[in-house]
Amino acid sequence: MKKVIFTVADYGNGNNAGPKAKRDVDHYLLQSDFEIIHQQLNNKSKLDKIKTAYWVIPHLFNNIEKFDELFFQYPTYSSYVMKRLVKKMRSKSKKLFFIVHDVESLRLFQNDQTYWEGERSLFNATDGLIVHNHEMKRWLQENGVTVPMVELGIFDYNNPQKINQNSEYDRTVCFAGNLAKSKFLNKVSLQTGKLEIFGSYPSKHYLKGVSYHGQMSPDELPKKLTQNFGLVWDGDQLDTCSGKFGNYMRYNNPHKASLYLSTGQPVIIWKKAALAEFVIKNKVGIAVDSLENLDEILDKITAEQYQLMKNNTIKLASSLRSGQFIKQAVKNIENY
Repeated sequence: MKKVIFTVADYGNGNNAGPKAKRDVDHYLLQSDFEIIHQQLNNKSKLDKIKTAYWVIPHLFNNIEKFDELFFQYPTYSSYVMKRLVKKMRSKSKKLFFIVHDVESLRLFQNDQTYWEGERSLFNATDGLIVHNHEMKRWLQENGVTVPMVELGIFDYNNPQKINQNSEYDRTVCFAGNLAKSKFLNKVSLQTGKLEIFGSYPSKHYLKGVSYHGQMSPDELPKKLTQNFGLVWDGDQLDTCSGKFGNYMRYNNPHKASLYLSTGQPVIIWKKAALAEFVIKNKVGIAVDSLENLDEILDKITAEQYQLMKNNTIKLASSLRSGQFIKQAVKNIENY
């Protein structure tokens, strides 16, 4: 059987973690006898999109025999190009599945019905979807997606660093990400706990207990994640996750959670996040309503409670590093 994972190559260099989730899917499915195909599509201008849609895509796979299964890493960030691409992939493969990294109608185009109609038609043109979790699946079903869907559970994370085994509890938390869109960090103030942050575009001034520790590549960053917890939060408020990206947490699996957990760090996550259910069920962290009382939250955790979370996280880290979740999801959608 000829099985292919097809990825539109946006693998940049440097410290941007954006492409890592797709790179990791490639890495793990290569271990499951998939062939990896990358294609560079230039979508920077309207002229580029027209050239891609009417010249590049029609000639894709011309000298390759038909596939039995094609798994496409969705999206490509051009709905115009996607329509042509799906038509081409359908003609070249007996089965077409999407591995959904983002539902843009829930992320950048919230409440845009026209955009959703286009995205829904793309999803329904497949033979099935691998989606993040139950909440994403429920929303898609309620809004007209009719193809089979299976839940990933959580993103795997190819982590080259050693799993952090240190279980000493000292009330430390880390946050990694794009600090420019994480305005809530400017409002965190701690008396007994410590919050250490990593990423691009830091603020010039943070309050007591908060310190900036620089920016690193996704592969190097885990060396620095020696704190007790990794924080999964978004927006500009302490009492809720706000804005487009904060609301998106109600449906998606934030990739930074996989970074923390694969390193051996339990997480602190917003209670209304879709991934909170996974965290609580697997006892690999805590879910909270607000960060306004973060000191009190950290003070209430006993050394014994933390040790249990730490032990569970170390076990989960091994699963994330082996690609267990994406490999199982592929099997589930194939056997649906």
